[in-house]
Amino acid sequence: MAIGQIQIHQQPALIGIQVRPAEQRIEQPQATIDMRQIPAKLSIQQPMGVLEVNQDRAWDALGLANNLEVSSRIYSQAKEIALQGVARRMEEGRQLADLAHVKSNPVASLSKDWRIEGPPMPVTGMASIDNVDVSFTPGKLQISVEQGGVELNVTPNRPIHEYTPGKAEIYMRQYASVQITPPSIDTVL
Repeated sequence: MAIGQIQIHQQPALIGIQVRPAEQRIEQPQATIDMRQIPAKLSIQQPMGVLEVNQDRAWDALGLANNLEVSSRIYSQAKEIALQGVARRMEEGRQLADLAHVKSNPVASLSKDWRIEGPPMPVTGMASIDNVDVSFTPGKLQISVEQGGVELNVTPNRPIHEYTPGKAEIYMRQYASVQITPPSIDTVL
């Protein structure tokens, strides 16, 4: 009698894993900038200059001076002119006294010149190209500067972050199994 053998077949269990990776998206928006330029202010002021013209000496040279100045000028020269007149009269007297010693006729020459006026009395000032005095005083320049600038307001924006987590699905690809095949037994004897 033959004894049969038991046959055992095994099938291992297999696990399957399906993975979907995580997804991540990060976006950084630019910062919001509010910028305003403040212009500088420049202020320039210059008052008018002062021009002074003094024509007194020019008017004096034309004989149109102040009466007080002309009178003062005449008064200061009057003594000299009077002395010159006295000297001329003394000279004429000498010529008449020498009548006997001179062969010419001094009376005729003196009578001929009796209408000649005395020395001129200047009542005008000296004429000159520098008789007009001109002076100019410029106005003082005033410059003021008010500094400008920049007003800067920066607002940072938050990053946009989107995240989808990954997923792992675990499943049984193959279940474990054991097959036992008994030997065939011959029951007929």
